[in-house]
Amino acid sequence: MGLRLNCIPVEVAAVVVVGLVFGGCFGFPEEDLVVKLPGQPVVKFRQYAGYVDVDVTKGRSLFYYFVEAEEDPNHKPLTLWLNGGPGCSSMGGGAFTELGPFFPTGNGRGLRINSKSWNKASNLLFVESPAGVGWSYSNTSSDYTTGDASTANDMHMFMMGWFKKFPSFKTRDLFLTGESYAGHYIPQLAIELLDHNKHSTDYKFNIKGILIGNPLLKLDRDVPATYEFFWSHGMISDEIGLAIMNDCEFEDYTFATPHNVSKSCNDAITEANKIVGDYINNYDVILDVCYPSIVQQELRLRKMATKISVGVDVCMTYERRFYFNLPEVQKALHANRTNLPYPWSMCSSSVLNYTETDGDIDILPLLKRIVQNHIPVWIFSGDQDSVVPLLGSRTLVRELAHDLRFKVTVPYGAWFHNKQVGGWATEYGNLLTFATVRGAAHMVPYAQPSRALHLFSSFVRGRRLPNTTRPSIDN
Repeated sequence: MGLRLNCIPVEVAAVVVVGLVFGGCFGFPEEDLVVKLPGQPVVKFRQYAGYVDVDVTKGRSLFYYFVEAEEDPNHKPLTLWLNGGPGCSSMGGGAFTELGPFFPTGNGRGLRINSKSWNKASNLLFVESPAGVGWSYSNTSSDYTTGDASTANDMHMFMMGWFKKFPSFKTRDLFLTGESYAGHYIPQLAIELLDHNKHSTDYKFNIKGILIGNPLLKLDRDVPATYEFFWSHGMISDEIGLAIMNDCEFEDYTFATPHNVSKSCNDAITEANKIVGDYINNYDVILDVCYPSIVQQELRLRKMATKISVGVDVCMTYERRFYFNLPEVQKALHANRTNLPYPWSMCSSSVLNYTETDGDIDILPLLKRIVQNHIPVWIFSGDQDSVVPLLGSRTLVRELAHDLRFKVTVPYGAWFHNKQVGGWATEYGNLLTFATVRGAAHMVPYAQPSRALHLFSSFVRGRRLPNTTRPSIDN
């Protein structure tokens, strides 16, 4: 009988030593164990990566990357993270740029430790969804025409298949998290799982909370918030700001065919975008861009220049793409098993035909149902993001609280981390929280990793953000 490497700590997994005393084995899939990634520093936690089939008949399969918690993984919860787009990779975003344990090195051939990885507080699961994103694929070309409903259904099938691979997590606390267009992905998945729980005679998903950053929730509020942000940050003039506020009717606004947009409104919006210009990263307005990233189209909500932050390599998107396309990296991750006819990329606009009108869906009724199932919902916003700004999200959370008839349980005020203001937060009805992260961008864990980890740690531990300067819980 062969040694089961999935039961061996990572630092000794590649070495067979007679007389090894194995730790507890929980039936994790031996074939998905990532023994070591190229250029990876030594770590004590285990990693797994591979595929879960969601439709065998059509040959549709989603790629995942799972990272154990840094300490005591057998007793920590499971957190699913999804990036948005729609059609952008959770491997390239969450896992290797924001909150996972590693970042690519400057030459794109190795990895360095992310000292603020969220696996300090939870086990982490990243999924490239839907099929057509990253290494997820289908053998049926029509599957690449997709939308919110099929994406949520496939993620439901994925979660059931993943729990077959990792059965010990079936009863573990489950947190559903993400950012941007995951404002659609996560609530719709949560509803799918709640419906599963309602009808299942087998196991039920143990959903303990929803956490979404800078989420697209309701287009006719999130779109005007962009231009309010431009004006409030001195990026457009009073005249242009007032023209947009007075001439534009954003009610019933849609992505495909904006309603009631007059010529004067369109002219004002065009002028505003011209004034802001191509040399500002709309996702992080206070930071510089990496040339020539201003020509790189990465997200579909708006132009996406490479994101940077203090302590993070300014051109990480290039290094990440280079690293993931190394054959030895794909082999170590058990990725690209069908030899896809295109390279890995962060977003899949050339592969995926995502239903544009799904962006028009009002997500607030779904969040209402989730909260009514006594599941806490946290919405957080980096305050330097102009694409899905806090100005819209804060208003929408307040509207949701009003609809739920929730009273304010924590008044709007500062929360603290490392004896400094981490942002501002408020809570409604003990179940609905809105928080900003000071100095953060659209990708909050990337721009403010320490504050983001504190927020996440508070969330999974069921604690409110501290309103005093007492020491941070994750230090």
